Amino acid sequence: MGFSFHNPALLFLLFLVPIYLFFYWRQQKGVAIRFSSIRTLKEIGPSPTVVFRHSVAVFRSLAIIFLVLALGRPQKGVRETRITTEGIDIVLTVDVSTSMLAEDFTWGGKRYNRLEVAKRVIADFIRERSGDRIGMVVFAGQAYSQCPLTVDYGVLLELLDKVRIGMIEDRTAIGTAIATSLNRLRESEAKSKIIILLTDGENNAGKIDPQTAAKMAETLEIKIYTIGIGSKGPVPYPVRDPWTGQFVYKQVVIPLNDASLQEIARTTKGEYFLASNTKMLERIFATIDELEKTTGETVIYTEYNELFPYLIALGVLSLLVDITLRKTRFRRLP
Repeated sequence: MGFSFHNPALLFLLFLVPIYLFFYWRQQKGVAIRFSSIRTLKEIGPSPTVVFRHSVAVFRSLAIIFLVLALGRPQKGVRETRITTEGIDIVLTVDVSTSMLAEDFTWGGKRYNRLEVAKRVIADFIRERSGDRIGMVVFAGQAYSQCPLTVDYGVLLELLDKVRIGMIEDRTAIGTAIATSLNRLRESEAKSKIIILLTDGENNAGKIDPQTAAKMAETLEIKIYTIGIGSKGPVPYPVRDPWTGQFVYKQVVIPLNDASLQEIARTTKGEYFLASNTKMLERIFATIDELEKTTGETVIYTEYNELFPYLIALGVLSLLVDITLRKTRFRRLP
């Protein structure tokens, strides 16, 4: 188990001990009472008081040592945790454009829109990981970082829950989304860096072309797994009725550029997947989960026991003994 001082710089105060002892011994050179002859005293022999007269200096020195050590805040690791790390940094890049409102997916026998199902599957994926840093980027007409790379999956899941369609101006900027995700991974020193890009459309916004962004990822050795989500052909899409103000469903066709997503994956040595239903989407994330594992083991101390209270108690006790002896048995006469 690990042992360390939280404030090691304060240990220099231990120099107070030799300084105190120096002045103590100088003081002992003087005498308190003068005698014309000490021949008789020598015949008597030293009393216990004389033998232990320097104990006051010992207790004073111990008090200083214990209190200075307490200021250094000694800590001892009392619980060792072994964590198996995957050594992977992952950015989840999620499309939140209005086309994700299409309700061609089901969960538990009920119909949901594409984003709702994607969030549930992504949440399960996050819970299955351990030791990886995971971040999240959301995009539509622009791209924003929803969560930086983190191992605090609780916070990540809370931020995932807040992802909504309409939180960003509409359209689909896939190239910009990739570039934003790359910016999150650019300084990473992880063994493996990947982007999981989930979208149901084709690039129609942003100043960066998806293929250009893919080449940037290739240069940075960042792999991109692309997931095209949605059914081919007409899908139910909610539209507000201008007369009643209520939502009605119309059958619409949402174009998905498979070729572009395949090219992005191929350029970065990733893979392209098409998810036309919930089961397929779950299998895709399970496949990525299995593909991206590089095991390593790290040992960390996650809990420390503070030892300074014991040292303070010993220091105060030594100081009290010192004061008591000086005021009683070893009291000096003027």
